[in-house]
Amino acid sequence: MAGLSLSLLVVVGLATWVLLREEPYVAPRPDPGAEVVRPAAAARSLQLFARAVESSDPEIAADAAPEGDQRAADLLRTLVGNADALRVRDFSLRYLDESGAADGDTWSAAVDATWRFAGYDETSARAEVEVRFAGPDAGIVGVGGVEGVSPVWLAGPVTVRRTSDVLVVAAGRGAAVGTAAAGYLDRGRAALPVVARVLPAWRGPLVLEVPATPDALDRALDAEPGDYAGVAAVTSSPDATQAPGAPVHVFLNQAEFERLRPLGAQVVVSHEAAHVATDATGSQAMPQWLVEGFADYVSLRDVRLPLSRTAAQVIAQVREDGPPAALPGAAEFDASTGHAGAAYESAWLACRVLAQRRGEAALVGLYDAVRTGSTLADALADGFGWTEQELVRAWQARLTDLAA
Repeated sequence: MAGLSLSLLVVVGLATWVLLREEPYVAPRPDPGAEVVRPAAAARSLQLFARAVESSDPEIAADAAPEGDQRAADLLRTLVGNADALRVRDFSLRYLDESGAADGDTWSAAVDATWRFAGYDETSARAEVEVRFAGPDAGIVGVGGVEGVSPVWLAGPVTVRRTSDVLVVAAGRGAAVGTAAAGYLDRGRAALPVVARVLPAWRGPLVLEVPATPDALDRALDAEPGDYAGVAAVTSSPDATQAPGAPVHVFLNQAEFERLRPLGAQVVVSHEAAHVATDATGSQAMPQWLVEGFADYVSLRDVRLPLSRTAAQVIAQVREDGPPAALPGAAEFDASTGHAGAAYESAWLACRVLAQRRGEAALVGLYDAVRTGSTLADALADGFGWTEQELVRAWQARLTDLAA
């Protein structure tokens, strides 16, 4: 009862102060952001835009922009054009919640998005994307931002090149982008027979996505800034989930990829195509050396270069420090260490050691066995009559011979 009386005194005292003070009481102003954010109107704009994509109607998309905002209307028309060129299907947008503070009459929200590229994706990608809204009608002014995934085809204009088995989505428009996209298409088409020589059951398709900048690559993959600095390409699901069954695309980092010589560029695309063929993004429990070494085995199988060039970095490392004590793990493949090249080469050589012992079919069998749940120890014993320690010793001996 004492607590209740005190509460009543506080309430009575507050009421008396309000009544007796000279200045009139003014209620606190609501948060300005609360006045700007209009979830119901935003949901209607999203539905309108999704209908525009489904019907390939750019004028419906323009109606999803804020009234009088020509720039936003043009952007949404462009995105519908992207979707039409890419044959986007199963497209949906569902409002989730406001994200971040309002800036004037502009605000952002997290939106659940699904899409697939017909003829290339068997399943739909599903990601949380950031959509920006503005005005009293909560029209759409942009897609993609700091939070969530920023799909390349929803970030701005793209150039599309295709064959029946390879699709290229390159950010930007114009002659230079068109020429580059044609080159990426050629690389993708050349990668298909390279992979098929080792994995004859795979014939594609292959999707190559090319964001405009390294920062755009990070946003497309929902990565921290700089995560893919120094990496020429990465294989990932376009919704960044890496979930089993999700679509798998190859993303090129233009800043690094364009620095490669023609042969190196082709090896990179073939390597990533091998990841697509084996659904490597859904095999996260596999040893990293086997995933990367096998992809390099596929991409380098018919490259006619001496080992002094294709294994130059690991040979130099062994000459300086001796052979590694163990096969490379995930940390060694981190590009930021400056030694990732040697890790890839050493993993490739481990796969070559296996192929030389029992043949290429045995190597493919081991990869498939581990990918589908077998332990490496069991797969080595069954297919090669080796323990893991015996593999490491044979691999170390091969490295030592090359460095001699």
